[in-house]
Amino acid sequence: MVNNKTKAAFLFPGQGAQYPGMALDFLALSKAAAALFALASEAMGRDMEALLRDSDAEFLKRSDIAQPTVTLANLCAAAFLKDRDLKPVCVAGHSLGEYAALVSAGVISPADCLKLVVARGKAMQETVEHIAKQSGGATDSAPGMAAVIGLAPDQVEALVKSLGIADLYAANINSPRQVVVAGTAKALAAAEEKFKEAGAKRVLRLQVAGPFHSPLMAEAADLFGPALESTTFKDPAIPLFSNVSGKAVSSGAEARDLALQQITSPVRWIAEEHAIAALGVEMALETGPGKALQGLWKDSGVELPGFPAGKVEEISALFNN
Repeated sequence: MVNNKTKAAFLFPGQGAQYPGMALDFLALSKAAAALFALASEAMGRDMEALLRDSDAEFLKRSDIAQPTVTLANLCAAAFLKDRDLKPVCVAGHSLGEYAALVSAGVISPADCLKLVVARGKAMQETVEHIAKQSGGATDSAPGMAAVIGLAPDQVEALVKSLGIADLYAANINSPRQVVVAGTAKALAAAEEKFKEAGAKRVLRLQVAGPFHSPLMAEAADLFGPALESTTFKDPAIPLFSNVSGKAVSSGAEARDLALQQITSPVRWIAEEHAIAALGVEMALETGPGKALQGLWKDSGVELPGFPAGKVEEISALFNN
């Protein structure tokens, strides 16, 4: 199915894809993965192997934990594919996944990437806790995100504008039938029935810790900005697609600017998928934990296959068939 001449796009998942024990299979077999674990442990100031082995799902959900661990898993999957002599012809990442894409495109180094996602995760966690405190501090008052399934993106975006619910935003334009909204707990609760009345099949709260890709994260952008400014961003060596614009990134300077904008801007994932397909790729590989991006790829209408590549067994199956 796959060889070193396959024209594959690497798609990297974001926060919410995490699970206990992820990436440990790569650590057992790959020197490149072991080096990445060492870099991540240094950036985090704690043993990442022990963290992934011993943590439960609730702890991994925290932004300051999920962001470095998911990025580590993404980078390990990409490194294992490279060990098999498969390199991407283009890359994109959903939300947090964009940082592994930056590495694969040669824009930032793995060490800088891991330092950045540690800083990004801390900034976002601090912001989320601040918002939750302002909302009352209880668990059920925490801000977050919800997937609206069964309504077209333009319908959801129009509803968000017309409902007049404060602190509610269209955040991830994921597929023709799924848009993720972000907001405070109060806003999400108020909007749920309205979306269903408008024809949504389901409205599902996501396993993420905050209202990402919305103006509610402006404080996080302010906190994270200095880390971006102090990091070297090179021009992409292969096509790299942006969540903010849905288009290819032209330079390292643009990549840095977009990385900051991404925190408060919607993810234009449908546009990215169609731009990737237009390059003439043969398949998309979900290079990291989970299978969410494969579902979105299928729903996009792109007539190209998508496959999982987030575990050793999944990557081995690609080469053995």
